[in-house]
Amino acid sequence: MIILVGTGHVFDLAQSLLHVFDEENPDCICVELDRQRYQQLLLKKQGDKQLSKHQRNLPILYRLLARFQENMAEKYGVIPGDEMLTAIQYAQSHQFPLHLIDMDAQRVFSSLLSQMTMKEKLRFVFSSVMGLFITKEKVEEELDKIQGNFDSYLDEIGKKFPTIKEVLIDKRNRFMIDRLIMIHDQCERVIACVGDGHVPGMIKLLEEASIDVQSIRLADLQNKTISPTNGSSASFHVEYSE
Repeated sequence: MIILVGTGHVFDLAQSLLHVFDEENPDCICVELDRQRYQQLLLKKQGDKQLSKHQRNLPILYRLLARFQENMAEKYGVIPGDEMLTAIQYAQSHQFPLHLIDMDAQRVFSSLLSQMTMKEKLRFVFSSVMGLFITKEKVEEELDKIQGNFDSYLDEIGKKFPTIKEVLIDKRNRFMIDRLIMIHDQCERVIACVGDGHVPGMIKLLEEASIDVQSIRLADLQNKTISPTNGSSASFHVEYSE
């Protein structure tokens, strides 16, 4: 069984995720990270001075997207990727294998830049800059619309940003599913924390591969009413499997 947990990088989902992990009792945990973003998250959590130098070497589109996420995460009182840190922390404290399943971000964005038309680049830059001024209420309103008709939302992305949909969503979906299928050969019960936008496409690919799959969507996590658990106490020195 593979359980896909749809998350959002800018929301406070820690307690809901801990509750899900306790309920589902996985054999291993997977996160939508590559090695570089994993290390970047830990540096950010620790307030490491090397982080700024590291970020300057990233592609401009990556930095724009990261700045938007930081802006929104601040409104929710978290750091971007806090939900991934929660999963990492839980895997360590419960001695579960941790797997990084995403593609190398720098290669993905380099590929994206080389394939995007100028029109797409300008649209993306404009959307990213405008996103810096969006309110928390507006984000939640848009999320309600998206969750109400996700297929239409993906179709709209495909029309406005066809290269972004192919490279950032479809191609990564296929890559992560290939990783999950290999991991599933070793772990009977797998939890994979991925951005909620990846979940529908990944479900379809797993069903095509005849693998049992369940999903817990972002809306489910946000609507959970739970008490804090003791799974939140652990350091951040984590061994992971590739």
